[in-house]
Amino acid sequence: MINLQKKHRFILSILSGILLVISFPYTGSLTPLVFIAFVPLLLVDSYITAKRYRSRKVFTHAFITFLIYNVGTTWWVAYADLNGALLAFVANTLLMTLVFYMFHLTKKYVGSKEGYLSLLIYWVGFEYLHYHWEASWTWLSLGNTFSIVPSWVQWYSYSGALGGSFWILCINLLIYRIYQNLWIKGESWRIQTPLWIVTGAFFVIPMTISLITYATYTEEKNPYEVVAIQPNIDPYEAKFTAPPMQQLQGMGELILSKATKNTDLILAPETAISSSFDEDAFKRMGYYAYLKSIQEELGGTSICIGASTVKFFDKVNSRSSRLHNGGPGYIEYYNTSIYLNETDQPQFIHKSKLVPGVESIPFSDIFPFLEDVAIENGGTSGTLGSEPYPKVFVDKNVRLAPVVCYESIYGGWVAAQCRNGAQLICIATNDGWWDETPGYKQHCSFASLRAIENRRSIARSANTGTSCFVNQRGDISQATEWWEQDVIKATLNLNSKQTFFTTYGNVMGRSFAFVAALLILFTFVKRFKKYRSST
Repeated sequence: MINLQKKHRFILSILSGILLVISFPYTGSLTPLVFIAFVPLLLVDSYITAKRYRSRKVFTHAFITFLIYNVGTTWWVAYADLNGALLAFVANTLLMTLVFYMFHLTKKYVGSKEGYLSLLIYWVGFEYLHYHWEASWTWLSLGNTFSIVPSWVQWYSYSGALGGSFWILCINLLIYRIYQNLWIKGESWRIQTPLWIVTGAFFVIPMTISLITYATYTEEKNPYEVVAIQPNIDPYEAKFTAPPMQQLQGMGELILSKATKNTDLILAPETAISSSFDEDAFKRMGYYAYLKSIQEELGGTSICIGASTVKFFDKVNSRSSRLHNGGPGYIEYYNTSIYLNETDQPQFIHKSKLVPGVESIPFSDIFPFLEDVAIENGGTSGTLGSEPYPKVFVDKNVRLAPVVCYESIYGGWVAAQCRNGAQLICIATNDGWWDETPGYKQHCSFASLRAIENRRSIARSANTGTSCFVNQRGDISQATEWWEQDVIKATLNLNSKQTFFTTYGNVMGRSFAFVAALLILFTFVKRFKKYRSST
């Protein structure tokens, strides 16, 4: 066995972290390297196991790898909130480390073969569960690595992005096994032929299927003309200080510079109307009158626009309800999408997947004092109100999925909107918080995965860079530049057909999460028995 001194083990741990960073979109974009990124860390784990060192050493090395991964790929979060970024780095690193540590324990107490299989089960199960709890930060799901190469993962229409995570880990484990056989066990290259064939098949077969699908996929013609605007308003200065009506009028000028009476939909970004207003009073406000005047000028074109809204209640409506300072009752704040069509009744859908620490205070339903602490430390409203289930906007002949900012990284959530009949995905966001960093580019690229998973066209309107359109193969077109005011127009094809992923969601994730829970229990039973037998 190769003798890995302490410094060598730390170098390998750091190397794994660096490989994960430089393979991720826009922090390197060297996508193929993700297929070997876990190999150095697996070597460290194998050496520690063989030498019978304490398991906490594996924890330490895994923590180093995943801390580098988290900081190296999402350091830009600090531009919006330094304290929140530090918390996210440490918390997400700890979760990933625990997953790898559980793999080590299963390998140690259950068996080597079962252990390596458990890494696939634990990791995919972890990523699935990470989508479904209040401290969710799923930006770094491994399957997101392929967002800049949509031609590689057309099979996401069956598996979703978790299938990409599974693919990455499978190939890493196979390559590690070959390395282990050659340089640790001293076996010959010839003996590795079956493993090379299996590894090649795991890479080539999904890739070939995807490339063929990408080359042959054609969209059914169902044209729908969309105009998306990019007002480019500084979120740190003008966005919440300049008069909201003045901002809206500026957006109106952008709209009228490109839209015509043939335009079916106008899409404006998240919180385009930035000053919070009562939804029940919307029709009596100048915002509504101005937007309706644009509609009339364009012959009834529908408008989907983001806004900050509130609602009032006589009693507590949800955990987001707060005592109203200006009078009796309770108030809730929302990050809202508003839809205006030819009728006189606007539709409101509230953002549901809220950014932890910014729009929601995790676990404040269990620890209510956290809401007050957040407000005392500079927050404005604590946890925002949200929709309890996915909703879509309904027009005469079309249904639209409003997806606000952070929601666009939740494949299962967007699939549920498409399952509810959405024929087009409309992403409204404000990525200006992150400055000119990889953040806004990564966020935009993730839209390609949602398009593939559901075979839906996407219109994306950002306050500033990047607004764009995405076809049903995941190709991005008319991408706007950072920090430039712009307006774009395209004819997209609506689609009502449901993919396997749209219909059934994250089947792999649900299954693996269930098996992972059983495997954890079995591992600790075996560990307990071994401890009892040694005392």
